[in-house]
Amino acid sequence: MDDVDTTAPTATTVLRVTDAALSKITDLIAAEDDPDTLGLRVAVSGSNGGDYTYDLSFEAFGEVPDDEVVYSQGALTVMVPADSVDALRGATLDLPTTAGQGGLVIRNPNRPDPLAGITLDLTGTIAEKVTQLLEQQVNPALAAHGGFAALQGVTEDNKVVVTMGGGCQGCAVSAMTLREGIERAILENVPEVTGVIDGTDHDAGENPFYTSDTASSPYS
Repeated sequence: MDDVDTTAPTATTVLRVTDAALSKITDLIAAEDDPDTLGLRVAVSGSNGGDYTYDLSFEAFGEVPDDEVVYSQGALTVMVPADSVDALRGATLDLPTTAGQGGLVIRNPNRPDPLAGITLDLTGTIAEKVTQLLEQQVNPALAAHGGFAALQGVTEDNKVVVTMGGGCQGCAVSAMTLREGIERAILENVPEVTGVIDGTDHDAGENPFYTSDTASSPYS
């Protein structure tokens, strides 16, 4: 695995760049017109299932808006729009580890909230509301990874038991997805729920879907 660029990150560093990616990007910039004026702009362009999608471009760093975060990673100037900072915080830009795969890869520990900006009209009992939430908003996002979440029951003290199946069963990140994503969505949208219990048998999954590489680059 490539070492991360040895230049110490500053307080403004958002997305880190490995030495291998840094070398490739600087070579590409060198082939552009006025390379001394260009940096790499990385923005979150949207989401696809449980992952963000990205837009990478070479831009003149002297013309960026005042609210963009601009910092140096080695000899490279990196620019991140203000509305992409939180989603990219702690991510790493690298080359793919798969032989023969071109482009660049962003390894991002952050995941989009499938319910962001959505107002749900949930009705009925706790079980009915949670089921509506899972079917309408959560499972369409999990479907991109071949998985799904299902309500197994409601306890006497209004805790809900949720299991994850399909590609999520046995997946290395499914427990985190349940804890950080689905649990938050349930508690925020169904306030009668007092807690969420993970009822998944994570050891039973035979073919879990998981990739830490999210490729998104116009450069190959």
